[in-house]
Parts: sequence; C-alpha cells; structure tokens
Amino acid sequence: MAQLLIIEDEAVIRSALRRLLTRNGYRVAEAESLEEAKEGHRFADYDLIIADLRLPGEPGTGVIPLAGEVPVIIMTSYASVRSAVEAMREGAVDYIAKPFDHDELLLTVDKVLKDHRLQRQNAALKADIQRDYPVSGIIGECQAMQDVFQRIHKVAPTDTSVLILGESGTGKELVARAVHEQSARKDGPLIAVNCAAIPDSLIEAELFGHEKGAFTGAVGARQGLVESADGGTLFLDEIGELPMQAQGRLLRVLQEGVIRRVGASRERQVDVRLLAATHRDLQALVNEGQFREDLFFRIDVMEIRLPPLREREGDIPVLAQVLLEKICKRLNRPALQLSGEALAAISDYHWPGNVRELENTIERAVILCEGETITAEQLTLPRRRSPEGGETPPSGGGAPSGKPDLSLEDYFREYVLANQDQMTETALAKGLGISRKALWEKRQRLGIPRPRK
Repeated sequence: MAQLLIIEDEAVIRSALRRLLTRNGYRVAEAESLEEAKEGHRFADYDLIIADLRLPGEPGTGVIPLAGEVPVIIMTSYASVRSAVEAMREGAVDYIAKPFDHDELLLTVDKVLKDHRLQRQNAALKADIQRDYPVSGIIGECQAMQDVFQRIHKVAPTDTSVLILGESGTGKELVARAVHEQSARKDGPLIAVNCAAIPDSLIEAELFGHEKGAFTGAVGARQGLVESADGGTLFLDEIGELPMQAQGRLLRVLQEGVIRRVGASRERQVDVRLLAATHRDLQALVNEGQFREDLFFRIDVMEIRLPPLREREGDIPVLAQVLLEKICKRLNRPALQLSGEALAAISDYHWPGNVRELENTIERAVILCEGETITAEQLTLPRRRSPEGGETPPSGGGAPSGKPDLSLEDYFREYVLANQDQMTETALAKGLGISRKALWEKRQRLGIPRPRK
C-alpha cells in the first residue's frame, strides 16, 4: 500500500483529499505547512508527496529539493501555464489544478506512482547487472575477468594510455569501448583503427591525414583518423603492426599533442586519449628493433590483460547462453536451448579462436538447428579436449587425424575418409551435424569419392 503525504494549509481541501485517497487504498499523512512537514515527517518514508503551491511561509515547491527521489505533485489554484511550468522546472513530476476533478487526480497519482515504481525497478536491475557484469557487453565471473573489470573501473576516469593485451578474439575492442564509455570523454568520438588492415603505404595518410597534392591521388585535403578523434579516444588495434615511421608520428602526438598532415607545413593541435591493443609481445618487438622503445614506454602505462577463453572454463557455459540469446534475436529465430551434451562439448573444447570462435560456432548451430534444442553434433566442433588433455573426435565416428589445427574443410575431408567405410551416409551426416544433401554437396565440391561397395 503506497504512503502519501499531503501538504495543504486549507483544512477542507486537506480533509477531502485524505478521504478520497484513503477510500482508494492509499495511506495518507497530513501537514499544514512545509515547516510542519519538515518537523513531523521523514520525506523518504513516503512514496509520493502532494503539496499546495501557495503555503504559509515557504511555497510548496520548497519540498522538491528535500524530497530526494520521492516524486512531488504540486497543486495550484492558479491553473496557469506559467505556474505549472515553473513547478515542473523546479522538479515536480506533475501538477493538479484546484478545484480538482476526483477521477483526474486519482489517475495522476496512479500514473506517477507506477512511473516511479518502474524507475526504481530499472535502477535495481541496472545495479544487479552492474554487480554481476560490471562492464557493459563483457561477461565474466572468473577471477581473471573480475581483475579486468577492476582495472577498467580504475583507469577509465583518467586520461592514462592503456595497453590491452590478449589473444585474437578475446574481446580487446570491447574493453576499449568500456574504458571510453566510463571516461570523461564518453561524449566525444571513439575512433577504432585496425593497424593490420591498412597497407603500410597508406597508413600515415589514413592516421594523420594529408594535404592536396601530397602524393599521387591526393586530389584534396583530408582529415586523418587521429584528428577525427580530437576530444575523444583513439583505439589502435594491433598496434604492433604499425610501421616505424608511423610510430614516430604517433609518439609526437602523445608527447606534444600535435599532428602534421602528410604534405603539410604546419602542425595542428589535437587532444586524444590513446588505447592500444595487440596479441603480440611488444617487448620482444622492441628487442628485435621492430617497435620503438620510447613509444612502448608511452603506451604501456596501464596494462589490461585478457585471459584466453580456455582459461575461463567457468564462464564458457554462461557466455554460450548469452550469445545464443543474442544470435537468435539477430537471426529472428525463436528462442533455442543447448542440450546437456552440447554444453558439455562447449565446455570441453579448447577454443583457439576464443570468444569470437564461440560466437561463430553457436551462430552456425542456430542456422543448422531444425528443432528447439541445439545438439552437440550441430555445433560441428572440429576437435574437443579430453579430460586427460589429449584430443578426442566429435561423437559419431573416429578421429580424422592427429593434426591439431585442421581447417573445417580439411577436417570434413579427413572425417569422411576415416569413417565412410564403417558408417552410412545418414550416420556421417549426423556425425557432422549436417543434412545428407549438404554432405553430398560438400563431397562434390571437395572431390571426395564415395567408398567402393
């Protein structure tokens, strides 16, 4: 039952309000003035406060800053737009004109209470999510991931450069986005650049921009990606692939806060925070003369190291379920579930491609699944880890070979050749998690002969 406080100096109106609200299931307390309300009531104990605008002494809007999160409705005999707007501007959630209509007042009270209840529920839900998964988009309950979350929270509010380390597919860009979103630069741009994806001949122009005529094909001046990140964050993924000359230019950005476009005669001021990521050992690259030591010391202020998925075994089933829900929504598929055998297979596999490989595997299984439950066979995992640490084949047939890193096509070829003498086409297709038609088409495409009868 909601508790309401009425602050009204006219006894007749106060009594009428109390009777109306009490009859409709509310518990009601009263005060004649704001001074009496402050002395005799604790505002946080109430779900809603209804206050007259014109009170002896302080006006009713004076309760708004004192009410905290408790919503306040202002009553006014002067039902002008100006008084309503002023009350709302000061923080009232709604207003009621006197003399009030009973039904309208009850509807307003009900709506305000429902909206406030919903806001509290959403706040509680966000708090739960923040406690369980404190970084948006990243799930992890193991201690290694909790350490990652703690580092993100500590370094995000600063302007410190961050070096994010981890194997391919571990979620380095997600960490960079989390750092940016929790920083004072969150309203500025986040420019993400994959240094390995830009040819060496173009990377300086892409990063630092160029002037018209700076090189063949430069038909106009162009702003670079570093300049585009001004006031925000620059995320350089695979920074270990950055050529030496570009490293020198980047060092000047970090040291002096200036860039010079390719072909330009003057420098430009920029204000960017650098986040960098790599799967390589930058110290080893420094020792080999492939990475500038001074740049390494500039970017290696705070390290965030992401563990590979194989070291996060307790997180794998949770990740799989979350990814399954996300993929089903994206593909407009009804909700699916993973069978016990599928969950066991996911937990046993060593995931060399980390979270990215897990997501791709589940997406493939969603496409292949024809029922409501994904089976272990539909995951089509090329290799699973045995309890002893060795490799075991998927269910339904013998292992193709002892090679540890087969491509899917090589795995398919060797699996079929190793088992087709002992298994029917139906059993082969089931073991691979595909239909007989798909098996036949793959045989044709890969040139795999059928066994002689």
